[in-house]
Amino acid sequence: MSSTPGGHRLDAAIAGLDAVVCIDMYLNETTRHADVVLPPTGPLERDHYDLVFHLLAVRDTARFSPALLPKDPGGRHDWEIARDLGLAYQRARGTGVRRRLSKASLALEARLRTSPTRQLDVLLRTGGARLSVRKLRSAGPGGLDLGPLRPRLPQRLRTRDRRIDLAAPVVLEALPALLTAVEAATPVDGELLLVGRRHQRDNNSWLHNAPVLTKGRPRHALLVHPDDLAVRGVADGARVRVRSASGEVEVEVSASDDVMPGVVSLPHGYGHARDGVRLRGATALPGVSVNDLTDPSVVEAVSGNAVLNGVPVTITPAP
Repeated sequence: MSSTPGGHRLDAAIAGLDAVVCIDMYLNETTRHADVVLPPTGPLERDHYDLVFHLLAVRDTARFSPALLPKDPGGRHDWEIARDLGLAYQRARGTGVRRRLSKASLALEARLRTSPTRQLDVLLRTGGARLSVRKLRSAGPGGLDLGPLRPRLPQRLRTRDRRIDLAAPVVLEALPALLTAVEAATPVDGELLLVGRRHQRDNNSWLHNAPVLTKGRPRHALLVHPDDLAVRGVADGARVRVRSASGEVEVEVSASDDVMPGVVSLPHGYGHARDGVRLRGATALPGVSVNDLTDPSVVEAVSGNAVLNGVPVTITPAP
């Protein structure tokens, strides 16, 4: 509900479904609608090998972090829940039909029953560094530093001329429509352009239930340039109603020179105080969901991504 454009519309749609099953540790804005919640193990109960942040690395490193706590005997990891649901679905499809198990189906089931740690071990052993989970375990918490990254371009490029084509036809052909969309988003009649923001101690909405990360000065307010507040007769700290073509919210404003005149900024990941949410820390936080103002029908055509910034809005004093 917080991550999807037009979250308030999705909220109403999911509430009307016949059955909802979620995999989550919490009853949050989304899972509060679930008929069944399948809770996975916690982060300290499972092994970890980072892949995502290696994309930002400047050295060739590898680190394996084993689980710190024993797994609950009745608990399941995320991959085990997905596996068991998939296998149950396959069996349900075959109910009442005599089928011979093919090699492909047996191979698929074998892969589904292989843990991510075992899969990681196979990948490490077949890589050029000749590593393994066992070697990384023995390396300790710091892992292994295999030296600086080695250049792999242009050899790894699959283009015929071994060059990256930035002026691809699909991009060039989309430019006229992009310019038209930018002109259409130009604010008129007192509108302001809404952009999002994230804070250093916020990871979307994931960390809002940790009091140590949410303490201090509130960070949920709508940032507005002082000149824009003065024109509208709104005082710093007042509560305003923010309207877009998709929806509306009410939130406190904060006068700031960090935003340009004509631009307002609302942080992503807030708006937890809804009926049925059981997040003791997060529900105590003020703030609203910026995605109650974004529109899922406004999509950037080439990337297929929703337009989350430059949303025309109006602000008026809240009653």
